[in-house]
Amino acid sequence: MTITDIVLVLFIVALLAYAIYDELIMPRRNGKTLLTIPLLRRGRVDAVIFAGLLMILIYNNVMSQGALLTTWLLCVLALMAFYLFWLRAPKIIFKSAGFFFANVWIEYNRIKEMNLSEDGVLVMQLEQRRLLVRVRNIDDLERIYKLLVKVQ
Repeated sequence: MTITDIVLVLFIVALLAYAIYDELIMPRRNGKTLLTIPLLRRGRVDAVIFAGLLMILIYNNVMSQGALLTTWLLCVLALMAFYLFWLRAPKIIFKSAGFFFANVWIEYNRIKEMNLSEDGVLVMQLEQRRLLVRVRNIDDLERIYKLLVKVQ
């Protein structure tokens, strides 16, 4: 096993750990889930570039008759990237004491100000940071509002 294969295995394990945390562990942390809202995906340009680079690496490895293990590891990495960039949907998870946004726990008392922009983006101002919550369905904003009024 070469250094390249070891690095590929480390990346695959890291992406798999992230996927398990995001799908299985995070919804069970910090109490019962009150509401889960799917969010809009960000631009997919980075994902397309990453997938293109992986395809180039797989093509070069096959054409230069590289190690079969390296080809398989690159294919597994491509499958993980496909899951993370195209199948997995970003979400905001509301709990009784706070919420998970972009895999970060934020308590409700940190919210200093909330506004709704004209294009349907919920803007939450924290101490030093602004969160832009772009929901997939505009009706979810009302559900978020009702939950925040009930919780606070």
